[in-house]
Amino acid sequence: MPGRSLALPLLLAALALVSACGSSTSSTPASSTPPSSTPLHGSITVFAAASLTGSFTRLGKQFEAAHPGTTVTFSFGASSTLAQQINQGAPADVFASAAPVNMQQVISDGGIATSTDFASNTAELAVAPGKASTITSLADLAKAGVRFATCQPQVPCGAVATKVLAHAHLTVQPVTQGLDVKTTLAYVTNGQVDAALVYVTDVKAAGSSVVGVPIPAAENASTEYPIGVVSASKNLDLARAFDQYVLSGSGRSVLAAAGFSSP
Repeated sequence: MPGRSLALPLLLAALALVSACGSSTSSTPASSTPPSSTPLHGSITVFAAASLTGSFTRLGKQFEAAHPGTTVTFSFGASSTLAQQINQGAPADVFASAAPVNMQQVISDGGIATSTDFASNTAELAVAPGKASTITSLADLAKAGVRFATCQPQVPCGAVATKVLAHAHLTVQPVTQGLDVKTTLAYVTNGQVDAALVYVTDVKAAGSSVVGVPIPAAENASTEYPIGVVSASKNLDLARAFDQYVLSGSGRSVLAAAGFSSP
């Protein structure tokens, strides 16, 4: 009897030890291993060049459809203005610029760590349909009575227009200069000017409201479009995901359909 009473407690202690070891082995991986993927949620604001309005609006809808529960809001405008706003603390999560110089302004100020070129764009002459017979080349901008517009010189489309006119050896002056490329194109569609130097993508988006006059390669100029995630973003996971979506095959397909070229 004394031997049996001593054996029972020892047996119970051994079983408890085995049970404790088994439970710690099974629980450790569960508590230390993170989920394989975290669903995206929340919202971001994308600051993007005005020339990206159509293509990015479409990309935003596609991205939201692929990630239910997310919202992508856009602020379109001149890249120079957007860069300044970000540097002043505007709540942006992603910046897509129409020129590397404006992206570099944000990077130099510490607002973005790095960027990637995702598209390029070239200039084209947008002509009012009623003037299509008299304005068939850049040289026709020098004709008496012809009114034309460009973007302001600090805006990417304005810088491109300046290069185009220099390449064509034209010293003509625009009658007005727009704050961004969409404003400049509107001068043609509303009858304020006869023609405007914009991008091929804007001419394509305008459809029959303008007539596009291609510019010879020797006289033309282009610009690269970089995109980057703003370091102060409140939703970095979502911002990075949208950045990568623009760079993906789906993003490049939408951009190509809008008339953008590869960088």
